[in-house]
Amino acid sequence: MPATPDRSTHPRTAHKRRPLTLTAAALSAACLAGALVGPAQAQTQVRAQTQAAFTHPGVLVGSSQLDFIRGRVQAGAAPWKGAYDQMMASKYGSLSYTPKPRAVVECGPYSDPNYGCTDERQDAIAAYTHALAWYVTRDDRYAKKAIEIMDAWSATIKDHTNSNAPLQTGWAGSVWPRAAEIIRYTYTNWPNVNRFATMLRNVYLPKVINGSNSNGNWELSMMEAAVGISVFLDDRTSYDKAVARYLNRTQAYVYLESDGALPKTVPGSGLDTKDKIVKYWQGQSTFVTGLTQETCRDFTHTGYGISAISHIAETSRIQGEDLYPKVGERLRQALGFQAKYELGTAVPSWLCGGTVKDHLGPVTEVGFNALHNRLGYPMDNTQKLTEQQRPAGTNNLFVAWETLTHANNTN
Repeated sequence: MPATPDRSTHPRTAHKRRPLTLTAAALSAACLAGALVGPAQAQTQVRAQTQAAFTHPGVLVGSSQLDFIRGRVQAGAAPWKGAYDQMMASKYGSLSYTPKPRAVVECGPYSDPNYGCTDERQDAIAAYTHALAWYVTRDDRYAKKAIEIMDAWSATIKDHTNSNAPLQTGWAGSVWPRAAEIIRYTYTNWPNVNRFATMLRNVYLPKVINGSNSNGNWELSMMEAAVGISVFLDDRTSYDKAVARYLNRTQAYVYLESDGALPKTVPGSGLDTKDKIVKYWQGQSTFVTGLTQETCRDFTHTGYGISAISHIAETSRIQGEDLYPKVGERLRQALGFQAKYELGTAVPSWLCGGTVKDHLGPVTEVGFNALHNRLGYPMDNTQKLTEQQRPAGTNNLFVAWETLTHANNTN
């Protein structure tokens, strides 16, 4: 018997449920114009209200969200203060952190060989960690450390090679723009910012912009990188291309009953028969709402895909393009379906042969905040798992500190 969708009887939210066709209230923020400011205060910078305008800082977190984080941490409020303390106690928050850049990062299957793969991912997370610490504390040392890390890589890296190069580029390329956006638009002194932009344009963007026909988490992570990089570069053409590919991949990654007897496929994928689709979906032949293309592989890789879906939707919302009406129901159901079994519900025989490999990872905060807290949708399973896992830390790949950045942050 197919699993039921993620629902709730929570009295605060049940009356607020509405079709995922409404623009988030936060879109009004795009109407505010502001000048660049220094350490004392960060503002959203909005260029002319044209199609080409981008909002900065605007990759995963915007200025109003950053202000909320800062206020909550300074007030010592839970769960943000605990999440901040967790971040700062990690190796990524140390002012003695030393970057390890490489000219060529070589990553094979499952990072074997691993020549700079772990170093690059961790350095990107460290830069983002110090950028967040800078924003909260206004301590120049954190901004300078973030710049030190980013400068080290922009002066060194030339390429990513071997079979996992696209995914590696996607993971690191998803995090670099988060750090760079915060520093560029809230700190006054980054002399090598243009060199960093050149690195993203020449080393990262070409590796990810055309996507992948591998498992869906690859292309979703690659599109997250492409979207974030495009925002930083003010590159509307690449942004639009990445969003279009993301929308195709998202509907092919998460199944809804309304899709019909078989999941949707990405144009050009070659998945033109039921047998091919079942094989691609890890041998799963019963399709139910919330199932993902990688559920029966394992929840960890599924979590990568779900996370990237939520990150792109959130970045695009900050940029004034609300994608939640297009992807929100798939994201909600994917979170709820996986959360149900992550929480210990017995796995039925029709699902993955009666056994799943759990460990979804710290990936639920962004989607839960957007869909439940901001839009009011019921998400019982996801809420329980999210609150149980707080403070969400990092997966050491491209997810980091999302209780701090997105818990109850409806800005």
